[in-house]
Amino acid sequence: MRLTEFQGMSFDCYGTLIDWEAGLASVLTPWARSAGLDLDDEAVLAAYSRHEAEAEAAYPAEPYPQILARSMRALGSELGLPVSPEDEKRLARSVPDWPAFADSAGALAALSQRFKLIILSNVDRASFAASNRHLGVQFGAVITAQDVGSYKPSPRNFESLLAEAARLGIEDGALLHVAQSLFHDHVPAQQAGLRTAWINRRKGRPGWGATPAPDARVVPDWEFSSMAALADAVAGA
Repeated sequence: MRLTEFQGMSFDCYGTLIDWEAGLASVLTPWARSAGLDLDDEAVLAAYSRHEAEAEAAYPAEPYPQILARSMRALGSELGLPVSPEDEKRLARSVPDWPAFADSAGALAALSQRFKLIILSNVDRASFAASNRHLGVQFGAVITAQDVGSYKPSPRNFESLLAEAARLGIEDGALLHVAQSLFHDHVPAQQAGLRTAWINRRKGRPGWGATPAPDARVVPDWEFSSMAALADAVAGA
């Protein structure tokens, strides 16, 4: 199946379109260093990743800002560092300030000329609305963890995605899911029967960053180093 044969594309937002690792590190790394730990961004993100995934699985109905605060408290306990209420609030309220990747807005604008676009995001509605101002694109549908009552990689989120795609008139097999995280997106998306395109934002860097390693073997159908590369591939096809 060629890229141009799809009728719609669904996107993870944070890690794919918005630089969530930069956003997290902008709060967590200064906090850790102020407490005397000499950790770089990669070390902090790797330590943080497990705690957010565990919080999302254990508290699926909590809004994302509360998940962020809970995850930071757990990270503090692991590292033996104090986490003040102000520290928690700084991370919980930081999402609107997380930057978009430089190529996200242009690539989405180009793709919107050909495909119906859907967001499937692990945040709350207010946080995504703030982030979408950085993207400047009107999506055909936006599905958040708050809407579903669970966080990816729960299959419930992908069931909601497939139902929304059908509502938009996208035929079975004609939706491509586009994401950075193999753990949150590619494994459950392929289990739901979707084809996937990997935006490998960490290409050339070791480790998994703020994302846990995938818990099952997965091979994305396409791999690109950026959203711009995906848009170029569509244009070239």
